[in-house]
Order: sequence, then C-alpha cells, then structure tokens
Amino acid sequence: MFLSFTATLTKAWSFFLILWLTSCLYVSGEYHEHETEVKDFFQRNGSSTHTNNWAVLVCSSRYWFNYRHMSNALGMYRTVKRLGIPDSNIILMLADDSACNSRNKFPASVYANAGRNLDLYGSNIEVDYRGYEVTVENFLRVLTGRLPESVPRSKRLLSDSNSNIFVYMTGHGGNEFLKFQDSEEVSAHDIADAFEQMWQGGRYNEIFFMIDTCQANTMYSKFYSPNILATGSSLEGENSYSYENDHDLGVSVIDSYTHYVLEFMENVNKTSRLTMGDLFTSYNVPKIASHPGIRSDLFPRPLGGGEALHDYGRGSGWRHPGEWVGREQEKSKKGSEALITDFFGGVVGVDIEEDTSDAHHTEASSDSVPKERTKAEKKGVKASPYLAQRTTKTRSWINLKELRAWSSFLIVGLLVGLVWARQS
Repeated sequence: MFLSFTATLTKAWSFFLILWLTSCLYVSGEYHEHETEVKDFFQRNGSSTHTNNWAVLVCSSRYWFNYRHMSNALGMYRTVKRLGIPDSNIILMLADDSACNSRNKFPASVYANAGRNLDLYGSNIEVDYRGYEVTVENFLRVLTGRLPESVPRSKRLLSDSNSNIFVYMTGHGGNEFLKFQDSEEVSAHDIADAFEQMWQGGRYNEIFFMIDTCQANTMYSKFYSPNILATGSSLEGENSYSYENDHDLGVSVIDSYTHYVLEFMENVNKTSRLTMGDLFTSYNVPKIASHPGIRSDLFPRPLGGGEALHDYGRGSGWRHPGEWVGREQEKSKKGSEALITDFFGGVVGVDIEEDTSDAHHTEASSDSVPKERTKAEKKGVKASPYLAQRTTKTRSWINLKELRAWSSFLIVGLLVGLVWARQS
C-alpha cells in the first residue's frame, strides 16, 4: 500500500511539474511580449525612446524696443503647449515688460504680426522667471538643477535621463555670447559646460537647442556632450533680422527666423511624422535674410528629410555651402529618424521597466531634486493623467501579486495531479 501511495504521489508531482513548467513558459512569453509592446510604443515609426518632454524657453532681453524677442519666446511657448508639453514641464524665462507697458496700445496683449490675428499673451501663460529673475546664473542653475531649496518645484527643470529637452533662446548676441538684459552675458562655453553637467547627472536623454540672435551658430560651436542636436539663425559675422513692423506699436513684432520656424510648425500636430530634417530643409535663406546652421555631429540618430537634406545649404540664396557640422556623419547613421514631436510634443505617461546599467546614463545623486513633477503642484489641481513620469526601479523577480498567482498554480496543479494519479 505504501508503494502504491508513493507511485501515486510520484505521478501527481510529475503531472504538476509538467503543468508548472508549461505555465512558466506561457507567463514568461506573455511578459516579454508585453515588454516588447511597451518598447515598440516608443520606437514605432521612428520615435525616440524618451518618456517625457521638457522645454526651456528664454527671452534674454528687456525694454519696449525688444518687443520682438518676447514675441519669439511666446510663439515657441504657444507651439510646445499646443503639441502637448504641459505648463508643468515648461520653464519660461521672460522679462514680461511689454504686455502692460504704457506704450502698448493693446494692453495685456502681445502680437507676432501686424494684423494682430493672434494674441500670444492671453490669460493662460505661466511665466516662471520674470523681470530681473532672468539672469545668467538662474538660467544655468535651472539647467544643472543647482537651485536653493527655497525655489519651488514649479521653477525647476525636473528632468531625468529619459527626458528630451527643447532649449530655445532669443535676444541680442554676438560671437559666442548672448546678452542678458544688457547687463551680463552667457557664453557658448557656459552653455556647453552646463549641458555636460546635465549629461553627467542623468538629466537628459536628448537635447534640441535652438537660438535666434546675431551670429547665433557660434553659440553651439563649443558643445561636446552626446545626444545634442542644435540649430541657429545666422552664421558667424552675420546679423539676424526682424520680420515685420507694427506701425501702431512702433516696433518690430517678431524676428524673421523664428517667424518662419513657427510658420512651419503650424503644419505639425501631435501625431505628425515630420522629421527634424524636414524642418531644416524648410529654411529659406532669401526669406529669412540670414544663413541658418545645423550641428548634428553629437546627435546619434538620422535627421530624416530624405534627399532634400543632403543638399542643405546648396540651394537658392546660399552664398556658400550652408554651415552644417555633421554632414559627413549623417550618411552613416542608422536607427530611428528624429521626429519634430520628439522635442516639441508630449508623451503619454506610462510605467515601464528598463535596464539601468547604461554607463552613460547615471542616476542623479540622492540629494538631487526629485525627478517627478505633477501639474497639481504648479496649479493646485488634480494631476493630469497625460503628464509623463518615469519609473526608474528595475523589475524584481517576484512581487506579492506574482506570489499569489504562483501559489494558486501550485495548489491547483497539486490537486489536479492527485486526482489524475488516483484515477490512473
């Protein structure tokens, strides 16, 4: 009888092991399939692998006669919001001295065209750094995260190593410098070193840097950190010009380069497949009245744009081949193309598990600023479900929910095995 019971138990355990192994293979396959689907969500049709977007928009000028620089920044602000980046993920630095200036015939309004078709100021903008807060020190501290504890979360760039960041700057500049409110300057070296600190601290995945000023292309000439794509409005020794004057206001209302960029961006929506190469090939030198530049040698992904991009800087209006640092590297790049919405748009918040062993993307130290930011903390309302947030913890082999599932498999498998063994 003992031998009979032992044989029965052995058969039961054999059946159970077969059932258990089959279940393991099935569950493992389901997990890897799910993981692949999540990764494909970010990589489909050429999208970046980032999980959240940020924008840092800087108007470094003040005074009424620099009205157009305020319009430049507000035009970019409107565009990134329209394409999905929430106010909680936008840092706007603005002198903000034009809308309510006594010389403004249209109080509390800022327009970017003489027809005044669209008020860029309105009632729903959030200026994070206003007036004399717009300084070189504050700008560099925002980028690197080196802010005093007293600075609220709404004024911090709470990005991480999965963040794509759009940095836009406008104002008066020269060869490798940009003036801040006619009292100080930020140099190309300053910005390059700030970006390197961001990379070392795991504060970005990719950066798109755009600047509209005189001799703008010199401002990205000193960059040396990876995953940075840059463009500017004018070559070294070349001015950037305004686009249009408003005779009622008595000032220029927007700069030419930014006007045409924003005009192109009006054809982009949240699901657009237009690439950064498409944006660059839209540059029209006779209209812009200066020679925009590109720097892509630090950027690993192809820009897209097809054959038109290969002839960048060689068409009508170019006095000489357009300044494109990285033209030769572009031919050998592989992988997903850089989409405009990778930098100007927002991504839906998801909870993904990832390999954190990348030697280049080190986590920020424990005393750094928190990496998650909610709209509630900025506006005092319920957090938006569309605000992308990052989960950095790696997947553990088993958790409480899985433990209950495997326990159920164990009990059911054992009971079925015993019944089967007795019947046989």
